[in-house]
Amino acid sequence: MSTAVEPAELRRLFLFEDLDDEKLEWLAAYGCERTYAEGEVICAQGDPAEFFYVLLDGQVAMSHQVRDHAVETTRSDTPGVYGGAVQAYIGERIEQKYAHTLRALRPSRMFELPARKFGKAVRSWFPMATHLLEGVFFGMNNVRRLVDQRERLTALGTITAGLTHELNNPAAAAARAASELGDRLIGAQKRLVELASDGVDCEHIARLVALHDRLLGGDRQPALDPIAVSDAEDELGDWLEEHGVGDAWDLAPSLVAAGIGVDVADRVAEIAGDRLGVAMHWLTETIEVAQLQSEISEATTRITGLLDSARQYSQLDRAPYQSVDLRTLLDSTLTMLKRKIPVDVRVRTDYASDLPDVPVYAAELNQVWTNLIVNALDAMDGSGTLSIRTFREDDQAVVEIGDTGSGIPEENLDRIFTPFFTTKAVGRGTGLGLDISWRIVVSRHGGDIQVTSRPGDTRFQVRLPLVAPTPPEGSDVGNDEE
Repeated sequence: MSTAVEPAELRRLFLFEDLDDEKLEWLAAYGCERTYAEGEVICAQGDPAEFFYVLLDGQVAMSHQVRDHAVETTRSDTPGVYGGAVQAYIGERIEQKYAHTLRALRPSRMFELPARKFGKAVRSWFPMATHLLEGVFFGMNNVRRLVDQRERLTALGTITAGLTHELNNPAAAAARAASELGDRLIGAQKRLVELASDGVDCEHIARLVALHDRLLGGDRQPALDPIAVSDAEDELGDWLEEHGVGDAWDLAPSLVAAGIGVDVADRVAEIAGDRLGVAMHWLTETIEVAQLQSEISEATTRITGLLDSARQYSQLDRAPYQSVDLRTLLDSTLTMLKRKIPVDVRVRTDYASDLPDVPVYAAELNQVWTNLIVNALDAMDGSGTLSIRTFREDDQAVVEIGDTGSGIPEENLDRIFTPFFTTKAVGRGTGLGLDISWRIVVSRHGGDIQVTSRPGDTRFQVRLPLVAPTPPEGSDVGNDEE
């Protein structure tokens, strides 16, 4: 039930204390007083913004609904605190909805002013301030969208730079091996023709090929330590030299690497007779062909693995919102950031085996992992331990990213998730702070980020709900309007 309010009561509120009598009477004429019981909702987030509310007496709490969780942002019993249609001065240019929920914590009296009247009063009484406030509102929204775009470009740059760097070695190895493979194949064919033209019959060539197949099929000596390898090369080199095999010391390392010693060389000599030199060269070249094929296979497997990590990181081929294995996301992020991890930084992972798949926007979460890991690496300044742990706690999945760096100063702990706040110099980290990470986790996923820090032990905990609520419309963090 609403009742009239006296201008004198409005004057005692800090919000209206500087208004003249005419303006106070105008407010009293168009506004009214309404009483709310303990626990009663005054206005609900997302509903059409119809009233501007000012506390006359009692206590209220303001909260934001993040998925199915109500996150209280402030509470107060100070007369004059306000909420509701606080942006009504913008007029019709944006859809006016309550950006928060206002609830009475004990029986409270509220002054209610229709949103249209409140907007008209602000625009009429404070025209310059209205323009400034509009500029701040739209300017901050535009800046936030630009920053979100920059964050996505930064993530794309991370993928490109990391992938290019990591692909370089296996790609170069595959190209080199492929080039050498052609030469070895031609050489092996020539040696085989040479054996046949020199009178080695088909039976002996078949025995030589069978011996070659057995050697490549696993009939090899056990792996040797470096000293034993050196001794074996010396022994085989001497044997080849004594039997008149040319380039004996060039052949010995490849043969020993394939597990071939003097005993096998004796069998080759028995088969090839006086064409031992040609036979040993053919055997060496065919073994090198197999080794080069193995190198190409390993390199292409590595390339495939890197591309799969990049795909997992970017999630380009997957639905924007679905259940995924957090371990896969974390591992793909580590792969993409491998080049950023100094040699003196130890990476330690501890993934809970019983953690189920979690409903998330995977590509956006990878931006969070990237930001937290890069910050941890910067904090350690080249040496230390980066720890990544996952575990389950009640109905939440928890990802903990820790470092042994210098820690976060206590005076900054309450501000690190503030938009644009950063302690890094220009050119260090992403330069974007942790605001976007907070919004991705809290606003997009209904989770939470917590941090504890002291020198040598800083830990960020990202908490995500295990049960999928109704996915919000859209997937652009920068499009969330308040």
